[in-house]
Amino acid sequence: MIGAIVSFTLMAVAGRAISFELDTFEIMMYRSLVGIFILGTFLSLTGNWSRVERGHTGLHLIRNVCHFAGQNLWFFALTAIPLAQVFALEFTSPLWVLILSPLLLGEKLTRLRSLSAVLGFIGILIVARPSPETVTIGTIAAAIAAIGFAGAIIFTKQLTRVTTLASILLYMTITQAIFGLICAGIDGAVVWPSSNSMLWLVVIGCGGLLAHFCITNALAIAPATVVTPVDFARLPVIAIVGYLFYNEQIDAFVLIGALIIFGANYLNIWSETRK
Repeated sequence: MIGAIVSFTLMAVAGRAISFELDTFEIMMYRSLVGIFILGTFLSLTGNWSRVERGHTGLHLIRNVCHFAGQNLWFFALTAIPLAQVFALEFTSPLWVLILSPLLLGEKLTRLRSLSAVLGFIGILIVARPSPETVTIGTIAAAIAAIGFAGAIIFTKQLTRVTTLASILLYMTITQAIFGLICAGIDGAVVWPSSNSMLWLVVIGCGGLLAHFCITNALAIAPATVVTPVDFARLPVIAIVGYLFYNEQIDAFVLIGALIIFGANYLNIWSETRK
């Protein structure tokens, strides 16, 4: 989980560093190309190409559209609002999974799940403090990004029942590289990254894969009730990074709202694992 925290933090710093040269579509395109290279090399060295399965194209497509939209909005939000606010709103993804699961997975919305969703919404209101002055395009982008990530989580859950992790990751990187190329090339110009930006793109590509690898392994080793509190440490870490490197003041309301969102997530996880 420490590896995941470091990876997500580096991704946020790298995303902001290259946002002045590349737009979000170009970032996603180059990030996915780096991912294809890393995955291809790993599968070749380990001889695991046989684990890449065909089929389930529709599920892969829907999952990757959700993730592509969420990731683009997340990169945009990094440049528009404080880093801690982006991460706090991102933590609402599991709550959106609670709300959307009955519709997409046929799961029941129990009383505790409903309470968790309500508490999470209260946390969102505290973080965003909606008013004409505080609600910006950045906060809206971060909030919608969380919904996109929730959709990716739901459809990933469906895919894990029918195919391998290698298939999910490889199709994700290939599909999103194509999406990025199409969207970045709509204006007829795709910017080639400078040598400095290329290094940051490698950080983003490696960080994205490593973060999910670390979380997956952490959940395989320890219960979610242990893993989730450690994951929440991303918020104070990114708040300190924002303060030290970008002179972003640490907002008490963001921390309080994020704690409530964490509490809502933890309540749901505790109730599920207790069963």
